Amino acid sequence: MPPKEPPVGRPVDPTAGPPAALERLRTLCLALPGCEERVSHGEPSWFAGGRRMFVTFADHHHDDRTACWTAAPAGVQEHLVATDPERFFRPPYVGHRGWVGVYLDRPVDWPHLADLLLEAYRLTAPARLRAALDEQA
Repeated sequence: MPPKEPPVGRPVDPTAGPPAALERLRTLCLALPGCEERVSHGEPSWFAGGRRMFVTFADHHHDDRTACWTAAPAGVQEHLVATDPERFFRPPYVGHRGWVGVYLDRPVDWPHLADLLLEAYRLTAPARLRAALDEQA
């Protein structure tokens, strides 16, 4: 079967795609102290201290897009989705808790995503890991 073409009108990052995006996301997450990766709901996911998930990869999980879903402080999801809906969305299942979806199949502002991941980690990590993170800085 030939590869599926992206829908017309959606700019696609040729250096992105599931493998490249997943590796870059993995590198960012695993750089955080005590971060563990394991599969949750069929997708690679990252947990602070092995307990609380703070981000999950979504490779065509509920649509034809590659994205990640990340925990976010109150109000962040609404702001990002309202100001840049081409890059951010309210993900299914966790969106009602304020999580934000970030499309990874288009040009990604990786430094901004790294900041979002750091915020998500701080929201979910136990105090000892937050302290370890502060010591790294």
